[in-house]
Amino acid sequence: MRKAVLKRIKITKTGKLLHKKAGQNHFNAKMSRRSQLRKKNLVGFSKTMEKNFRNYLTN
Repeated sequence: MRKAVLKRIKITKTGKLLHKKAGQNHFNAKMSRRSQLRKKNLVGFSKTMEKNFRNYLTN
């Protein structure tokens, strides 16, 4: 498995795959505080993307 992919994905204890939302590196002064805080949290993948990543993890 590629290290770059592993750095961007967190695998939980129960086996879920989580990632950070995009657009949080810079230019955050324009964003409202609410949207900044919303992007901070980890979110899950869609079912098809999670299936693709699971295939990628096993190979």
